[in-house]
Amino acid sequence: MPPRHNPLKLNPLQLKTLTLLQVLARLPAHGTIDTATGEVEVGYLPQPHGNHFHVGPYTVMSADATGLANDAVWLALSRKGLARLRTPGSIVLTGEGLTYETGIADQILHGSDH
Repeated sequence: MPPRHNPLKLNPLQLKTLTLLQVLARLPAHGTIDTATGEVEVGYLPQPHGNHFHVGPYTVMSADATGLANDAVWLALSRKGLARLRTPGSIVLTGEGLTYETGIADQILHGSDH
């Protein structure tokens, strides 16, 4: 039987937020890896300009990133074992959070034209 898509039943906002955090975790300007645990702290969140912002090589619509500033979304990801809250504005993605397949990256991450 193939693995179940979205086994933790994340809602659309949680999926978008986790997808963005996974990308941010891979960028040195945003993510700091704990070599002992493999977890990554994401502490610097990009600021939108106009209706979008940039995440590495991608452009993301601001409407797809509202969960980055939503404490309830961060708490839900923490409750489901995908993240741990750190200081205000900082979240740690667990190993499961780093590898959880959201299935929506191609829908919210767009190639940047500037």
